[in-house]
Amino acid sequence: MMLIPTHHFRDIERKPEYLQPEKCVPPPYPGPGGTMWFIRDGCGIACAIVTWFLVLYAEFVVLFVMLIPSRDYVYSVINGVIFNLLAFLALASHCRAMLTDPGAVPKGNATKEFIESLQLKPGQVVYKCPKCCSIKPDRAHHCSVCKRCIRKMDHHCPWVNNCVGENNQKYFVLFTMYIALISLHALVMVGFHFLHCFEEDWTKCSYFSPPTTVILLILLCFEGLLFLIFTSVMFGTQVHSICTDETGIERLKRKHQPRERRGSWKKVKETFGGNFSLNWFNPFSGPCHPELLKDGDWVQRVASMSDSTETTEEEPSEEPSEERKDEDSVEVTSVEVTGTDD
Repeated sequence: MMLIPTHHFRDIERKPEYLQPEKCVPPPYPGPGGTMWFIRDGCGIACAIVTWFLVLYAEFVVLFVMLIPSRDYVYSVINGVIFNLLAFLALASHCRAMLTDPGAVPKGNATKEFIESLQLKPGQVVYKCPKCCSIKPDRAHHCSVCKRCIRKMDHHCPWVNNCVGENNQKYFVLFTMYIALISLHALVMVGFHFLHCFEEDWTKCSYFSPPTTVILLILLCFEGLLFLIFTSVMFGTQVHSICTDETGIERLKRKHQPRERRGSWKKVKETFGGNFSLNWFNPFSGPCHPELLKDGDWVQRVASMSDSTETTEEEPSEEPSEERKDEDSVEVTSVEVTGTDD
């Protein structure tokens, strides 16, 4: 880390965003349960509504075009129960992913008093986010949509109108898995329905007219195929991130640089809530919540004090994209704010 002259420290400390107490007052840290979390983002809210609309559209076509008109009651009951159960679990997972705090760092805790209370030792620094006035623990990144620093942030997903982070990654994985399953199930039922209707009179295959039935089925087929591919890819990406213990942002930062494998079965169990059981697939069962941050968790040790502090953080949306961020560090010995561009 490059040492900056003392006069530069004082210049930075004169900036109002670092000194005004009303802008940097540490709030009480929320417990694992936390309060209701909802991001007021127009694009995210619209995408979440579209998600629910598409699931309900599939529900309508499956029930009123294919299953209820069918003469095979056993086939209708079995497939109706399976499809409705998967759709319920998908929407429940979506709600949990959207309304769960993904792991937001306390806003406004980057005060000089709090930094001094950490009792930093030589060779240690803490990183400060100038955008939300918070001290960033290791592996935390700032999200411009949520306007908070998120622990183990993977990306911000507009489809769930939330970041995917430490506390809600399980729900996002379940959401993608259940959407992929209902898409596959719908495609299989559409295929059987077309075969059945080709063999019999189309007027007996549905309560709707044949042209309307064909249009509804084609739209469902297109929707199912599109979301099967999309959610399967996202599911695989998230499972890979969990198994390797590397978020999407960290993977982009590393790029082609070699990395020591640090994934473990313990990380998988922490994400899904303990030892393997049916609770892994239950959106109403949470992950193993990490303990509240201790003083040492805010502190990072610098390997070489002469290294450059210029690094790059990415802030992705559904497809993570590289974007430069500003990040401030507080040095141990003088407890002064040193500006760095990240």
